[in-house]
Parts: sequence; structure tokens; C-alpha cells
Amino acid sequence: MRNNVVKLVFLILGLLGGLVFLFVLDSPRAEFNLVACDVGQGDALLAFYKTDQILIDGGPNSSVLDCLSHYMPFWDKKIELVVLTHPEKDHFRGLIDVFENYKVDTFLTLPIDSSSQEYSLLKEKVGSGGIRVIEPDVGKEVRVGLMHFVILHPSQSFLAEKSSVKELGQMDQNSSILGARTTSKSPNDFSINLILSFGEFDALLTGDLSPSSALEVGSAFSSLGVLSRLSVEYIKVPHHGSKNGLTQDLLELIKPKLAVISVGKNSYGHPHKEILDMLSSFGVSVFRTDQIGDVVVASDGRRFWVKR
Repeated sequence: MRNNVVKLVFLILGLLGGLVFLFVLDSPRAEFNLVACDVGQGDALLAFYKTDQILIDGGPNSSVLDCLSHYMPFWDKKIELVVLTHPEKDHFRGLIDVFENYKVDTFLTLPIDSSSQEYSLLKEKVGSGGIRVIEPDVGKEVRVGLMHFVILHPSQSFLAEKSSVKELGQMDQNSSILGARTTSKSPNDFSINLILSFGEFDALLTGDLSPSSALEVGSAFSSLGVLSRLSVEYIKVPHHGSKNGLTQDLLELIKPKLAVISVGKNSYGHPHKEILDMLSSFGVSVFRTDQIGDVVVASDGRRFWVKR
């Protein structure tokens, strides 16, 4: 009997030791990471420092969950902030699965609606989850732990000019912010653009920025004084490397050192040769998810490097 008790005690101690080992092994390191998740032809970026996370877009399917489970500790089921840059399926569809599997504190997104049934499902998930929803505006600052960002586009005046508030009969219970406005313009024109910073590391995240909106982004970048240096280390190339995204004027202004293209197998020719040639002419190092999978950039707040 006594031997059985001793064996049981050692078994319990062994299990506890194993759990402690797994917890330590799975604990985040003290460095900032920005992950361009390989979600195919779509966008999903995960920024994290220790146990604070920001997810920007969710990709076209549930593969974003694989990315989250790979980089987040198994015991961490909370995401502090989710950003949806604009309501197109290759950016929002995976967020339905995210809201089903994780607790989200705050959701930053446009008030622009979509006729997609899947977008209606996303609105239901957000509404039923009691999640705090906030709108973008130029100059708005948001902090999550030591991560900080400033919004460059769109402004409230841009939204008011390019879209209209739904009539009362068109409103639904989730339309207080989410889906409260309609527009005949492309959702790409409204893409949320922001500078994400950790210490001296700065990244411009662009959604599917269109050339027609790039001027406003560049103007905000110059006028807000969001950086101590008028340059960034990192740019997420807009619209999967489409020629209807990045402009030479914006590239000349922000002077990035590294560019990431989130792209999968597609029939659009993304990334276009014109964009690759433009980046090459500026000496920008390019990393593509269709070639290397997840692109992980880390920083200690001063230096930055690409993890292999």
C-alpha cells in the first residue's frame, strides 16, 4: 500500500514537472514579433510582445488559427486587439473563427458594410460577444502593452465624404458602428493604414491601400510627426503586390528597409513585376509568404531581424 502511495506521489510530481516544463517552453520570449501569417491569397498579421497580441486581418479561411496556435502560448486564449482593415473576404473570413475560439477585448474596424452573408455572420459574432468596437480616424493612437500604433487612414472626413449612413430601415442590431455605412466605392479605398511601433522599430501596415488613397496616407505620415525619423523599417506591401497598390511617391517618402508581401497562389498575377522592380530599385529586401511561408520579423526595440 505504501509503495503504491509513493508511486502515485512520484507520478503526480512528474506530471506537474512536465506541465511546468511545457509552460516555460511555451512562454513568449522578451522580444517583439511581427508575423505575416501564410494564409494563402489574403492578409493576416500577428504582432505580439510577451502575452500581448494584436491581430491585423484574418485571411480568407480558418488557417489563421494555425498561425495563432503556433505563436501564442497554448494557455493564452485572449487577443487584446483585432483590426480589420476593410470588409473583403480575404481579410475578414478567418476572423469568424478567431472570434469563435478566442476572447477579444477590442475590435477596430471600418463602419463600411458588406453584402456578404459571411460578413453578416462576423457582425453577429462580434455583437453577441459584447466586444468593444472602435472606429479609425487619422491621428488616433492605440496602445497594447509596449506596442503602439497611429492611424494614417482613413479620416472621419474621408468616411463622411465617400460613404453614407444607412437609413433607419436598413439598420440592424449590429450596426451601431459595424456596418453602419454604405458606399459605392471600392472597400480598398477605405483600408485602415497604420504605423505600428515597438521602441525604434516602425512598420507601415497597409491593407489593400489603393493609389487614390496613398496621397492621404503620405500626407498623414509627414504631418503627424509620428516618428522621430521620417522612415520605417518595414512595410506590408498593399494588395498582395498588385500594381494598383504601392506607389513610388509613398515608397520614396517612407524609405522602408524591408517589405513583406502576403500572397498565395492566384490568377491575378500578384505580385506584379512592376511592384517587385520598384522595390528592387529602392534596395528594399522583399519576403513573400508564397515562397517562405510565415514571415517573422523580430525586434528588441532597436535592432530588427528576420527569423529563419
